[in-house]
Amino acid sequence: MTASTASTATLRRAVFPRAGILTDALLVLGGALFVALFAQISIPLPFTPVPITGQTFAVLLVGGALGTVCGTLSMGLYMFLGIVGVPVYADHAHGWHVVTGATGGYIMGFLVAAAMVGHLADRGWDKKFSSSGTMMLTGNVFIFLCGLLWLQHVLHTNLEKTLEYGLYPFVPGEILKLYLAAALLPGAWALVRRMRS
Repeated sequence: MTASTASTATLRRAVFPRAGILTDALLVLGGALFVALFAQISIPLPFTPVPITGQTFAVLLVGGALGTVCGTLSMGLYMFLGIVGVPVYADHAHGWHVVTGATGGYIMGFLVAAAMVGHLADRGWDKKFSSSGTMMLTGNVFIFLCGLLWLQHVLHTNLEKTLEYGLYPFVPGEILKLYLAAALLPGAWALVRRMRS
């Protein structure tokens, strides 16, 4: 950054002190809408109420790109929009009954995963592909842990059936999605930095 651009940035911050807040608000909204978009990539499975979706990929990418605070706020906004009636969940679903239904644990897990992935990204885990992949895997574990615990509670199934309904069919796709999210994270970071600069 040259002295000229640095002084311009300083002047802009002095004249528009809330520009950072506005940018972060737009990033939070954009992250929620990004997850909503990927929620519509949904493939129902005949033997389980849990569909294959693109949500986990989007949640991991948003958490890593936005960091702890904005990533968590983005997933909180996503949950809130769905609860109040905006059709942002898989298959354009919405409402409190979705969050309290069989797949609600995964949605709650998005909030936890975004916070965890954002926390690790803020501490530099996003700098290398290997650590970035581990970061995304950690986020995925939290999504599925929350999802499986709630699925078992709602369906009253034993552990084996819960894993059959909520984990085993999704493992190959989740591995692909977490590596894809790790690969795209540097580009997402660059976009976020550009918006914040």
